[in-house]
Amino acid sequence: MLTRKELKKKGKRSLKEHYWIFVAVCLIASFISAEFADSLTFSHLQISGGDAVEAEGVSPEDLGTSDWKVEFTDVLVDLFMGDLEGGKEKSQERLQEEQEKGTAVLGRTQGVLAKFVNLITSGSIVVTVVAAVASVTGSESLGLVLVILAGLLFFFAFWYLLQNVYVVISRRIVLEGRCYEKVPLQRFAYLFRIRRWLKTARTMFVTWLFQFLWTFTIIGGVIKHYSYFMVPYIVAENPDIPTRQAIRLSRRMMKGHKWQCFVMELSFLGWDLLGVVTLGLSNVFYRNPYQAAAFSEYYVELRRLAKEAGLEGAEFLNDRYLFEPPAPEVIREAYQDVIAVMEAPQATLDHLTGWRGFLAKNFGVLIFRTQRERAYEENQAARVRVESLAEAAAGRVYPTRLYPIPEEQRRAMVETIHYIRHYTVWSLVIQFFLFSFIGWLWEVSLHLITDGVFVNRGVMHGPWLPIYGTGGVLILTLLNRFRRHPVAEFTATVVMCGTLEYFTSYFMELMTGGTRWWDYSGYFLNLHGRICAEGLLVFGVGGMAIVYLLAPMLDNLIQKIPEKALAVLCAALLVVFAADALYSQNHPNTGEGITARADIPAWETAFLRREETGETALPGRKETGQEVPRRKNA
Repeated sequence: MLTRKELKKKGKRSLKEHYWIFVAVCLIASFISAEFADSLTFSHLQISGGDAVEAEGVSPEDLGTSDWKVEFTDVLVDLFMGDLEGGKEKSQERLQEEQEKGTAVLGRTQGVLAKFVNLITSGSIVVTVVAAVASVTGSESLGLVLVILAGLLFFFAFWYLLQNVYVVISRRIVLEGRCYEKVPLQRFAYLFRIRRWLKTARTMFVTWLFQFLWTFTIIGGVIKHYSYFMVPYIVAENPDIPTRQAIRLSRRMMKGHKWQCFVMELSFLGWDLLGVVTLGLSNVFYRNPYQAAAFSEYYVELRRLAKEAGLEGAEFLNDRYLFEPPAPEVIREAYQDVIAVMEAPQATLDHLTGWRGFLAKNFGVLIFRTQRERAYEENQAARVRVESLAEAAAGRVYPTRLYPIPEEQRRAMVETIHYIRHYTVWSLVIQFFLFSFIGWLWEVSLHLITDGVFVNRGVMHGPWLPIYGTGGVLILTLLNRFRRHPVAEFTATVVMCGTLEYFTSYFMELMTGGTRWWDYSGYFLNLHGRICAEGLLVFGVGGMAIVYLLAPMLDNLIQKIPEKALAVLCAALLVVFAADALYSQNHPNTGEGITARADIPAWETAFLRREETGETALPGRKETGQEVPRRKNA
């Protein structure tokens, strides 16, 4: 048996090789309170007194640090006491307060995110649900009971299906990291891929139940904590093991090692004290992943002893390649199809030189698509399909094909449409107009649904919004190199589209004498009213849809159009677009629902419109005596 010092030394080595993934594993566990929940002490700090903040002209309430939890609790108390009307009044008062918060960035009057935050912090969402259930059941008391039961069921489901299971997932990630060079993010979903998520949840629930019952004895709870210590590791290795077998095997493995495990836990006491001093930061960035890595080594050592001693149930510990890399010939046999694709000559575009080669390699743009370019794209698509398995074929990650429980193989639809491709100039022109039209249609429909009025959106007069078309084409060209990495593609899309929207708004204001064409003031997490969080999220999701689904499908259709006809169509659209742009420069499309003066705040614009029309309240709003900002345009 290795000494504690040796186990911790091996754990440090594993942590050094996989530092960030181990930190992420433990940090997620902290956030969902699966483990290490006390490590986030620093995140609970709030500004107290308000003196330092108010000196800068901003109150703690403006920053969202007011004690909304107390007021939320007051609403719940009224509901529990059967006073539904009192709960309604308090939640509405709180909702009005939230909407009147006027910070520039944390807008609370407009947008989906703002409404969601307001509903939660005011308690209005609970009141609404109780009222809705009461209207169906005919009894406020029964409605409240049903809502409480639904809430308890939700929290139990969250614990049972996520917190309970994540402990096993975290053990698996760390165990794979100690033996392999990389741990792909997809491994977080390995239980889902082998369809053992619910079985794992059941095993961990029974383990918890047994341990909970033992806590009613004098020292049974402490002893059983160490008796069942190995259950998450055993299930991480083999989720198919019967629940009772996992518990019995853990007890056998820990027999004679409980005190040793206690002392090993105690050896991290110094790090715990440092965590108190650093408000949990040292725990997040070192102590937690270090402990996880060290105890993984502890499990590996006890597993070895169990195998050598022939403990009953040790035959369930059958994932050989979780603890040792497979021999090259074993890998080659399991991944021969992948190896064949990776060893095949890789198609290149070396025949494209000069500016044509520059455009193709850096921006994915072709003037013409020949048979040679098509062969290149098909070769790249085949490589993308096996890319996730190539690391395993090279021995750098855990070989999932050698796992005793086979993973379900699913091929995403986006892989069948070859998103690794080049786009011709003609295809990009057509897609520019299609994206511009889709954007125009989206905003017109949105305005029609929300206000019941048709408004020709945009500065131009034609059915197009060039910012959408420009954003779509830039995503396909400037972000061409990110296409193989979806996370990087999403992040780059958000940054690029946010920058494009911000400066487009700024320059259009300068060019049109202060006319603001859209205003996100009042939206949650907005920047100068030019961009906002939910808008950027839509851009990111839309960009992913364009890159991996919409653009390849459209390009397939565009390729069916004869090249001469395609050239004529592109030329005609460009001529009409240029004429519209020249005309709109001197006669821009303006009017109600399209523009808003940049020098007039949104709430003042709404107030002036009320004065002109004689309205006593904004449409869809109750008269409260307070002017509520209203978004003039999108």
